[in-house]
Amino acid sequence: MGRANPKREILKAFREYAVRYDLVVWSYRLMGIDEGRYRRDAIAALALRPGDTVIDLACGTGLNFPLLEKAVTGTGNIIGVDVWPDMLDQARRRIQSAGWRNIDLIQADAAQYVFPAGSAGILSTFAMNMVPEYDAVIRRGAAALRPGSRLAILDAKRAEPPPAWTAFLPAWRDRPFGMGSDLLDRHPWESVKRHLREISYREYFFGYLYLSVGRSRDR
Repeated sequence: MGRANPKREILKAFREYAVRYDLVVWSYRLMGIDEGRYRRDAIAALALRPGDTVIDLACGTGLNFPLLEKAVTGTGNIIGVDVWPDMLDQARRRIQSAGWRNIDLIQADAAQYVFPAGSAGILSTFAMNMVPEYDAVIRRGAAALRPGSRLAILDAKRAEPPPAWTAFLPAWRDRPFGMGSDLLDRHPWESVKRHLREISYREYFFGYLYLSVGRSRDR
């Protein structure tokens, strides 16, 4: 049976975790989940260049910002979008601490966000599964990319088949990373194939994570 209001529950959880979100992410590394490397792979796959504009959709506390800064340099622009102000407050502190001057933060639900035309890249890390309207979001994002530019999604999925060792961990087997089974039934990578030309797909951590990268079609 599905949850009464999944989006409301997700927003409540992220409000509660905003202050310690980075610590929670770091704790996954103790389990052997090298999320830092996965983020680097996702950003490298965007093939960004100095001066580019990139959108970090559902940017959270800004964990992707240092890598995106290196990619677009000070001449480029990063747009961080997130629905929850508590997460953006943490991102703003990160920006101020680093002294970055080329990052704009926008509070918006991904489902309503209007992508700026001619963007050089769109990134979503560990967030797209939480957007019920993910197909429409990816479609609109693809339409906003300049020809030949890329969209990358890094997120959780069901492992098929699940690794044998997870038989001892029923909750992990059915709900990796604590995500509800309804969220794991969503397949954003299929939308990448539908609305862009998928140029790469790879899985991490025994199939529980994936990176899907698509390139915008010529118009």
